[in-house]
Amino acid sequence: MAQQHSSSGNLRPVALIIEDEPSIRFVVSKALQADGWAVHEAETVRQGLIQTGTRRPDLIILDLGLPDEDGLRYLQDLRAWSSVPVIVLSAKDFETDKVAALDAGADDYLTKPFSVKELTARARASQRRRLPQAGPGGSAAGTFNFGTVEVDLISRTVKRQGSDVHLTPIEYRLLITMIANPRKLLTHADLLTAVWGPAYSHNREYLRVYIACLRKKLEENPAEPKHFITEASTGYRLMP
Repeated sequence: MAQQHSSSGNLRPVALIIEDEPSIRFVVSKALQADGWAVHEAETVRQGLIQTGTRRPDLIILDLGLPDEDGLRYLQDLRAWSSVPVIVLSAKDFETDKVAALDAGADDYLTKPFSVKELTARARASQRRRLPQAGPGGSAAGTFNFGTVEVDLISRTVKRQGSDVHLTPIEYRLLITMIANPRKLLTHADLLTAVWGPAYSHNREYLRVYIACLRKKLEENPAEPKHFITEASTGYRLMP
């Protein structure tokens, strides 16, 4: 996930609004910010794709009627490399339009005019669906434990031996990606694409550096890691 630091020091989820109507962007942005989101904006498909790659949002609010291209084109391009939740906002109210958007990869669809409260509720629901389920390594809904580390996936806090651990947004995103796939071998390309985007799928040095940071902060003995395991020439896996 692409969290940013709030003034209180907690990590906030990131939303990207792709909408060409300034008044709608303003209303949606203010509502999401009041609900605890960090918000970025784009007005066109092109800007949206660039912002998606650089901001790495946790949620995308998408208008279909954009000035440069149809929002469906954005969805099709996005789904080639990302599973980030997308809520469509559209004036198109025909069943065929809704089906086309959902088939192209949208997770939800709201027709304009819409209720801001309903939109923020659906935004929260999109993030609950993304949380890894409690299972091996999970001690309760919304938490994940390994060794002496406890990750609260709802408050986005990390503790080791009961003490808070500060992770940078990229470190946290890498950790969450591995938590979502416990014990599974994740290739270098898998991790690089999920955390940095497809343009970085060959930058293995990024992974080496950030895995080392996670080991330093979360392993008892970083030189002999028990949880962040290297699979030679292939990738890494998280062992709870």
